[in-house]
Order: sequence, then structure tokens, then C-alpha cells
Amino acid sequence: MAAKGPKQTPEEVRSSFFLAFDRVISFSPLRIVTNIPSLQAAAPPPPEISVDSTASTSSLVDVDMPSVHTVPHDFLEQEIQTETQADRVDREEKARAEADLAKKKAASKARKADSWLKRQFSSLSDGTASALVVSNLVGVVGLSAFLGYKAWGLYERGRLSWQSVGLGLGILGVVGLGEGIFGR
Repeated sequence: MAAKGPKQTPEEVRSSFFLAFDRVISFSPLRIVTNIPSLQAAAPPPPEISVDSTASTSSLVDVDMPSVHTVPHDFLEQEIQTETQADRVDREEKARAEADLAKKKAASKARKADSWLKRQFSSLSDGTASALVVSNLVGVVGLSAFLGYKAWGLYERGRLSWQSVGLGLGILGVVGLGEGIFGR
């Protein structure tokens, strides 16, 4: 509650504020300041900005004018004037040449793989596929179906583990390797 009586001047407020620190009651972890008068004098007013002069807009870029960062549309076709431009052109030519070479190599590999696949299918379609090839195919499909059925049963009972999956894949691998060696 504010004290009754005449208001203090700012000088009196400042002096009484600092004198109040002399009357500090000290408790173990806390320090409580007592008898500090309420500060009735306000802080000095903040400095005001005068709006007498306007800022110069002569240095600002006009957005309707062409930007400083634009270049003519035929910039890349202009003659080379610096070593940096010459280096850039050389790098671009090398990159284009490497890309063309990689594209040709990929096309060549695709043709080779395609021709190998065609030869394999043509050898099967010529009637040279023997009963051994057909029986091997039936055996692999049957074995895969049997192992898949057993794995599904283990899964339903909650007993499918990586060990049983690895065992099944190992069996398929051994059978495939045996067919690859003896099937020729």
C-alpha cells in the first residue's frame, strides 16, 4: 500500500531505493529486502526518432527494370573471353563425351544380354529340351512348393526361425548347384 503524503522527487526515490539495501533481513537460503518504497518516478522517456528527413531511394533497385543478374539469351554462344570460360567449355565437352561412351557401352551390354537370352530360348524351342530338363524344372518347383508349405506351417505355429529359413534356402541352393553341374 502506498504511503500517504507528498510524492517524492526522482532524486529522493533513487536515494531511498539504495538506502533500502542497507536494511536487508537475511535468512538461510533466502534474502528478503524490506521497506523498499514503491518507485513512483517513472523511467526516463525513450528517445524519439524524428521523421523530418526521408530516406534516399536512389540506391534501391527498381523491380520493374531488368535485374543486374540477368544475362543475354545468347550468352553460351558468345565467343570465349577468359580462361575460366575455356575451362568450362572443355569440362562440358569431356562430360558429354564420357556420357556418350557410357551410353554406347550400356547399349552394347544390353544387346549382348539380349542375344544370350534369345539363344537360350531358341535352344529350348528347337525341341532339344530333353526330358531331363523338364524333370529338373518339375523337381525344383515341387521342392520349392514343399519347403514353402512346411515354412508356412512353422510360421502358423510360431516356430519359424532364421535357422529353418536358412536350412530351406541351403537345400534349394544345393539342389540348384547339383542341377547346374549334372544337368548339362
